[in-house]
Amino acid sequence: MRCSLTAQATRRPVAALSDEYPAGFLDPRHRHGRAQLLFAAAGVMIITTDDGSWIVPPQRALWLPAGTEHEVLCRSAVSLRTLYVDDHAVHGLPPAPRVIEVSSLLRALILEAMTVDPDYAVDGRDGRIMRLILDEICQEPMTRLFLPMPDNPRLLRVCRFVLSNLAESGDLDAWADLAGMSRRTMTRLFRDETGLSLGAWRQQARLVTACARLSEGCSVAQAACEVGYDSPSAFTALFQRVFGTTPSLYMRHAAVAEPASREATAPAA
Repeated sequence: MRCSLTAQATRRPVAALSDEYPAGFLDPRHRHGRAQLLFAAAGVMIITTDDGSWIVPPQRALWLPAGTEHEVLCRSAVSLRTLYVDDHAVHGLPPAPRVIEVSSLLRALILEAMTVDPDYAVDGRDGRIMRLILDEICQEPMTRLFLPMPDNPRLLRVCRFVLSNLAESGDLDAWADLAGMSRRTMTRLFRDETGLSLGAWRQQARLVTACARLSEGCSVAQAACEVGYDSPSAFTALFQRVFGTTPSLYMRHAAVAEPASREATAPAA
């Protein structure tokens, strides 16, 4: 994603940038000297680090600590609102990447930050807005939109196969053959590297992929079918158990329209 020199060189605790990206845009692996909050005002992003991949639906945000190497894929057209943060500016900022829920307050603050002069007065109104943003980031709940990936290349081969065939029945013996390992060795190594059993990982992959499809406008029934659930009700029950709400309510939050603002006058990224 584009990043102005001003955003990286500023001595202000927070610098804000906005940009638009087309569907399919891929920003190759890179890192920043500042932490980032990547807020999807619209569209769906997949952000990948050495540890795995995060799905960022509309109206959610990904926190990336400074120096985290990552790539960004836009599954759909994305309206991105990015905050570059001095991660020493306030105590309690997340120490690791995470997708966070974005409250109405934090959302409004992020949009307002896009209108702030890059050389804002730290002790003035704009500085108070930026400090409140940092306080809100510290207390926002995280979501389970992360899919851990193993380092072992043979296990990665299995993961890529499973991700390409989520609607098919799982077969541990076939996956072990694909990995060139015994079933016992494969399952042990997979849990060691990801913290999950293959079955739990596949379930998480199905949920994360379904979230992305829902965010792209799929119906609950279509998303459930595409990732291999026998019925929309079975998918909804699991979704509610994991996310604490139904798919419809989860997506309703993501569909909140971005209000008109003064962003058009903000400096280009």
